[in-house]
Amino acid sequence: MQLADHSRTNSKSMSPSIYTALVDSLFENPIPMLAGAICAGSGAVMTAIKTGIPLLWPCAGLIILVGALRALQLSRYEKRETPLTPDEAVHWERNYMIGGSLYAASLGLWCWVVLLGSDDPVAHMLGTAVTVAYIAAGAGRTYGRPRIAQLQVLLACGPMATALIIHGNFYYIGFAFLNLLFFIGLRRITLRLHEVYVKALLASERAASIAGQFDTALNNMPNGLCMFGPDGRLAVLNNRFAEMMEITGNLAVRSGISVREMVSLCVNAGTTSAASGMTIVAEIESLKAAEITTIDHAHDAERALSWKFQPMPGGGTVVLLEDITERRNSEARISHMARFDELTGLPNRMSFRNEIGRLLRTGDKAAMSALLFVDLDQFKQVNDTLGHPCGDQLLCMVADRLREMLRTEDFVARFGGDEFVVFQRNVKVNHDAADLAMRIVERLSERYEINNHQVEIGASIGIAMTEPDVSADHLLKNADMALYRAKAAGRGTFCFFRDEMAQTVEARRVLELDLRKALADEEFEIYYQPLVNLKSGRISTCEALLRWNHPVRGRVSPADIIPIAEDMGLIVDLGRWILRKACIECTKWPEQVSVAVNFSSQQFHQRDVLSEVRYALEISGLPANRLEIEITESSLLRNTQWTHDALSQLHAAGCRISLDDFGTGYSSLSYL
Repeated sequence: MQLADHSRTNSKSMSPSIYTALVDSLFENPIPMLAGAICAGSGAVMTAIKTGIPLLWPCAGLIILVGALRALQLSRYEKRETPLTPDEAVHWERNYMIGGSLYAASLGLWCWVVLLGSDDPVAHMLGTAVTVAYIAAGAGRTYGRPRIAQLQVLLACGPMATALIIHGNFYYIGFAFLNLLFFIGLRRITLRLHEVYVKALLASERAASIAGQFDTALNNMPNGLCMFGPDGRLAVLNNRFAEMMEITGNLAVRSGISVREMVSLCVNAGTTSAASGMTIVAEIESLKAAEITTIDHAHDAERALSWKFQPMPGGGTVVLLEDITERRNSEARISHMARFDELTGLPNRMSFRNEIGRLLRTGDKAAMSALLFVDLDQFKQVNDTLGHPCGDQLLCMVADRLREMLRTEDFVARFGGDEFVVFQRNVKVNHDAADLAMRIVERLSERYEINNHQVEIGASIGIAMTEPDVSADHLLKNADMALYRAKAAGRGTFCFFRDEMAQTVEARRVLELDLRKALADEEFEIYYQPLVNLKSGRISTCEALLRWNHPVRGRVSPADIIPIAEDMGLIVDLGRWILRKACIECTKWPEQVSVAVNFSSQQFHQRDVLSEVRYALEISGLPANRLEIEITESSLLRNTQWTHDALSQLHAAGCRISLDDFGTGYSSLSYL
């Protein structure tokens, strides 16, 4: 709705609603118009009788006829049953202008005839008085359309003033000029009334627009809202509140009911309980800002509602209502997902750690408990052969078996993958934990049936016993070290944590740091073991062997270096360094002597192994036929298609391929 720029008053520049209101003001109250027409007609008849001028009789008849027709026009307007439309307003305004103009012209003609056709002062007084009175009264009716008022002044007063001047009498001429001043003032008054009326209409229209917008916004809010006035009576209620409280069709809501009556309707509708209703009434009547949450059952379903109460400066309270059931359910689901494993329903690592930490802090310090770290054996093979869906089913079945074996005070959680943790409370002796560990190993090793597949797995367990002031993290760390030792012992067994395990782990950690530093500082050395051709008696190949002369530990065996480097992910970088160093060294030997370099499985199966070999040959200048690459049986049998392609490309580049330690792995007699 356009509410700006209403200073102009023509119908083309103002809003349709204001224009129709201005036209409607022309037809208000037809009784005064009929009375004025009777008075003017009577005056004309009286002047005709008084002066005896025959021409005055047609003037009187014309005034009476036009006045009657105008009164009939106003009566027809009042009988309309539909609101005035802009198109109809144009039609009615035109009819009013024509009728008003004819009536004003009739009065002007009457004055002209009276003033110039006779010297009777009484007749002159009647004609001028009636005409001036009509113009003054007409200005009060036509202020909404000043153009019509000005046209009537011109048609009625123009002939009268002209006749006064033509009459020639000094007083008549003076009266003509006084009338002119009167008409100028009347015009200004009419325009001012028009401006005031238009402003009032604009203000009313703007207020209606704002009220409509407010009503639209109020009824399209996602939250419910109701407002109680200073007298405690309902002043505003939006549709959402009525829908949430199921009182939409209740007529009592519209009658300005009190707070208690309003809450009683909600209770009767079954959308809130009586107890919640009493709390709501108390909060509203306290006239203090507050926020509460009510949890009730509506239609056999739990519903949580958030109520916010805000007092108004002038008295009264605004109540905001929000249905937070879904939000609470979502928050509960998120909280559950954050604390529990989605697959098995067991507590997760974070939940387990927090609960165990709480038990260790608040429990009986003298009571002993055991933490059992359970790792499934051969679980990866199940995933690889039967697929992850079967693996997931297996994990759920393992979780069910663990639940069945534990007491109510014990605690089990899944840490992720195939790792589970059990907290056994109130352990009297270590044998109790050992007995539970043995039962878990035996129970989890029993056969599973998944999608018509018979599945067998095992379990290894590390056990850590609680000590005074031990933390959950330290207990988990100890159990993890014990698990590592149990798996190293052959799996399918359990192992208690001992202090020397921590020393072993610490020693390994220090060795890892030294190994990383040694690689960065190139502390390694390469020794070359010659291979002699028995026929010629000459050296044909030298095998590159890694050696590490540690400044403190002394010479460290490759058997200690390689497994740690593989676990740390350093084996690829270490192998790259050996390859380049060996190729550079080989260029210094006789041409008939080649160099053999061992490739670990991780190094050989990296995607850029061919590029690494080519780069080492390029920077060293060593011919490809003088490089022999040794791979293990496990590398050969892993990812066979890719392995075949890689070996073919290396062979095509000119490198020689040999199998390292043949007969000790898959081809060994014991394995066969």
